Amino acid sequence: MPDRPVLVIQHTPVCPPGRVGDWLTEAGCALDVRRPYAGETQPVDLSGHAGLVVLGGEMGAYDDDIAPWLPATRTLLARAVVEAVPALGICLGHQLLAVATGGRVARSTSGQQGGTLPVGLLPAAADDQLFGTVPAGAVATHWNNDLVVELPAGAVELARTPAGVQALRLRETAWGVQFHPEVDPAIVRPWAATDVGAGQLSPERAATWLAEVDRDDAALVAAWRPFVRRFAALLPAR
Repeated sequence: MPDRPVLVIQHTPVCPPGRVGDWLTEAGCALDVRRPYAGETQPVDLSGHAGLVVLGGEMGAYDDDIAPWLPATRTLLARAVVEAVPALGICLGHQLLAVATGGRVARSTSGQQGGTLPVGLLPAAADDQLFGTVPAGAVATHWNNDLVVELPAGAVELARTPAGVQALRLRETAWGVQFHPEVDPAIVRPWAATDVGAGQLSPERAATWLAEVDRDDAALVAAWRPFVRRFAALLPAR
């Protein structure tokens, strides 16, 4: 059991910790969820936490005017890397990790990713502490418009698809994943409705993507629950 709680940064009400939070709790982790969009403060350092998880959100990695707490989140991610505090960035969190450590994020040139897609594991994933036992043909849920287009110095790319970078590791304790291991079908449905309502996604494509998430639900749990449990095993224990 970790000796301190895991700090979770949640950027928006519609991107909760979801299954990642559930699986960390199953592994004996206490969660300290901070919601800066609701006025909750973020710690200035990670001395009181065993690990860091940064979730997704509809804003971009550079949208400090929309989400003025993002500089503090990037600082926490950079400190996690330097101080070897286990960290996991998901979607926006992945992009913030890259930007905080010298990488670059941009709009995807191939359009929005959505539904379930192959992870695109690279050879480096075989020896990775988290990805090493993820099945070669694993799929994950995607819902994003931006991608990491330049890796930070020293980053190891762990997964790539034709769209671009899907996972990376910095040093031996910080990971970013472009996909969403935390979601279940109930979390994704409002995302589809919002994008359709805004004219950013056709109803037909939204229906296809939602059907994929429903269809692959058992496979998603089978792939990503052990992944999160392996992250939990890296946290400092009592």
